[in-house]
Amino acid sequence: MGRVTGRSCIVTGAAQGIGRAIGEALLDEGADVCFADINGDKVAKVASENETRAKKHGGKVLSCMVDVTQREQVVAMISQTVDAFGKLDVKFNNAGVNKPMNFLDVTEQNWKFIMDINALGVMIGMQEAAKQMIAQGTGGKIINTASIASRQGFDNVAPYCASKFAVVALTQAGARDFAKHDITVTGFAPGVVATEMWEDVDRSLMEMGASSRPGEAMEEFATGILKGRVAQPADITGTTTFLASSDSDYMTGQIVMIDGGMTLV
Repeated sequence: MGRVTGRSCIVTGAAQGIGRAIGEALLDEGADVCFADINGDKVAKVASENETRAKKHGGKVLSCMVDVTQREQVVAMISQTVDAFGKLDVKFNNAGVNKPMNFLDVTEQNWKFIMDINALGVMIGMQEAAKQMIAQGTGGKIINTASIASRQGFDNVAPYCASKFAVVALTQAGARDFAKHDITVTGFAPGVVATEMWEDVDRSLMEMGASSRPGEAMEEFATGILKGRVAQPADITGTTTFLASSDSDYMTGQIVMIDGGMTLV
């Protein structure tokens, strides 16, 4: 039997990268999973491609298009999940964006774009998931995606760092508020992960003149990783499945670093 057999889970930002890997790992351990993303067509394809995986391990799979900054869409996503799976046990607030800019060039538009999705989206996701879990009376788990950028500031991604510092604060605040309802709130902080998002960041850094060729920025970051390589999404999912399982029931308010030893805290 899998570690999360029978648990109903939502993963946002699940059309690609870490989010997709989280959802697929949960399916492998017997969960029912709603893959949610603002790209409805892409996430529907991901869910379709995982039908066989879900059946093999006794779970169910669902997709939902959602803009995490729009509360009514988040409420609808949770309602759709509960209608399909009967309850909500685990909510991953994973959707996130980054758009590098040199510190002196950061605009209000850049700031708002990143903060709305990465910080406000997490707060709304936590609130609405907690409301559902409280109504069920069965407790639950809320898991937020932070970053190495939640532990130190980097000069060309300042709004992203601020948004991920906010994720840490929201995780701690939510843990304090929701404990009385038997809801735990935790998070994980990846480092450099080989995903589509990092490819976008790499292109932006080249356009800014911060790097001179594709892959250079990732290589430079990788030199500070004790494990000696960047992460693959599969390097993250052992921890995320642990956080979704009963193995982590006595953990709350904590952020787990999964960065290969890049940031020691």
